[in-house]
Amino acid sequence: EISSTVTAYGRQMIESTKQQVEERYTVANGYEHDAQVVYGDTDSVMIKFGTTDLGKAMELGQEAADAVTKTFIQPIKLEFEKCYHPYLLMNKKRYAGLLWTNTDKYDKMDCKGIETVRRDNCQLVKDVVDTSLRLILIKSQPEIAVNFVKNQISQLLMNEMDMSKLVISKQLTKTGDQYA
Repeated sequence: EISSTVTAYGRQMIESTKQQVEERYTVANGYEHDAQVVYGDTDSVMIKFGTTDLGKAMELGQEAADAVTKTFIQPIKLEFEKCYHPYLLMNKKRYAGLLWTNTDKYDKMDCKGIETVRRDNCQLVKDVVDTSLRLILIKSQPEIAVNFVKNQISQLLMNEMDMSKLVISKQLTKTGDQYA
């Protein structure tokens, strides 16, 4: 009961954050673009401020965190953590992007819930997705990524792929007679 109450309150806070950000950061209020909350989960929201200037996005993120925090009861605090640029949001809990905590250089390519980090895929899928994301996010070469994927599919269909890349390992968690 306590955990469901905490979760429900968290959802309310995310909805409140979304409403406040989208009402405050608008062209009508003097901002360059209308902000849009593109994703919200248990303890986080991701906001698209519409700017391509990373420093400006970080500044707006910090400003929004401070403004929303003032509306929450203490000690609850909304913290600005990072920017993703570029960012691919596939669906809930599945995204990839270059993670930035300062404007000098991205910290890493961050992937959540997709094949590069999931354990239930073969090495080929992990490698193809990882290489494709690097070509798209880091090198800004989506056409080369498409050609790479087509080439990998072609090799697979023509039996030119190393079969060891297609293995999916699973661990038995019970004794043999428990599976009957």
